[in-house]
Amino acid sequence: MSAASKKGVDRRAMGVLSAGHLFTDLNQGAVAALLPFLISERGLSLAAAGALVFAATVSSSLVQPLFGIFSDRSPIPALMPLGVLLAGVGMALVGVAPSYPLIFASVVLSGIGVAAFHPEAARFANYVSGARRARGMSFFSVGGNAGFALGPIVATPLVLVFGLPGALFLALPAALMAGVMLVETPRMLRLAPDAAESRARRAEDAPERWGPFAVMVAVVAVRSFVYFGLVAFVASYYERVLGASAALGNVALTVMLASGAVGTLLMGPLADRFGRKAVLAWSMLALPPLVLAFASVGPYAGMALLALVGAATVGTFGVTVVMGQEYLPGRIGLAAGITMGLSIGLGGIGAPLLGLLADVGGLRTTMLAIAALPVLGFVLALTLPAKTAPPAGA
Repeated sequence: MSAASKKGVDRRAMGVLSAGHLFTDLNQGAVAALLPFLISERGLSLAAAGALVFAATVSSSLVQPLFGIFSDRSPIPALMPLGVLLAGVGMALVGVAPSYPLIFASVVLSGIGVAAFHPEAARFANYVSGARRARGMSFFSVGGNAGFALGPIVATPLVLVFGLPGALFLALPAALMAGVMLVETPRMLRLAPDAAESRARRAEDAPERWGPFAVMVAVVAVRSFVYFGLVAFVASYYERVLGASAALGNVALTVMLASGAVGTLLMGPLADRFGRKAVLAWSMLALPPLVLAFASVGPYAGMALLALVGAATVGTFGVTVVMGQEYLPGRIGLAAGITMGLSIGLGGIGAPLLGLLADVGGLRTTMLAIAALPVLGFVLALTLPAKTAPPAGA
């Protein structure tokens, strides 16, 4: 049994992994913050802006399961610092790319960095989480949630002060975090072997349940349609429908993402206590009335509702990663790659589709469509088994 299993979460290792997650996903959060400025200064349509969100998500999601497969066969811990670095450099180049194809390519480069980081980091987060894996994975996930929330906070002032070239500064925190992860990786490797052996033994005893895993992936895809639709268009909704500034719209987006980080910390322990399925299903059920209420009120009341939307949407990210790893106990890298990558990328396809809907029917119609989607997620979640496999090392 590993030290993590005996003593609980290794705080130092989890702190590094969560921080790496933060500085990786900060760049994905920055995409949403840069969209209004790209629309106004580069003349992008809403559909073209939505396509950038599509590029950021799909470029990471389509290859992320491949990184997960390689991770299961032969761990490649160097992908963690390399992934952080590529994510930051790619997003930094968005601010100086002179044409839309080069902007698109820069976003794709950042997405590949995200893809490289997540499966390997999720594997190590699994190793160091101990018996309460939903709680441990929530700590890991909250780093990513916080990164999404900090993306607009960091990127917006940089662009307001320096113009779009201010995005170049996003490369600096990525480079610093990559250095920290490079230094800490040898220590994390020393924590891994016992955990890897424990999971190998468990893989022999526990069957891989691809059916429930596929249904859970579908729920994650629905959740991602909602999430990335809001990420892409909340700021523009504030500006075009509510008559507020782009800056206030980014504040509202930050409130939603920050509340998601809080929701992640709450839902992990709740999932350990009441079950993964119950927490996932109830979060889906809560979303339609919350999004409908948001679409019916003003900018400041809307922020309060977006806080609840963020907690319900983002809060289950860590829970579904654990569910995926428990459905496929012998393929935890692949499970993480699909759960955090491919299924989220499938949801990211919704961003340009919702952008087309916004161009034709308006942003208010788009919000109504987003409100309807979680009903399907709730129905699918109800079909999942009540219990997943017991924690590793149990």
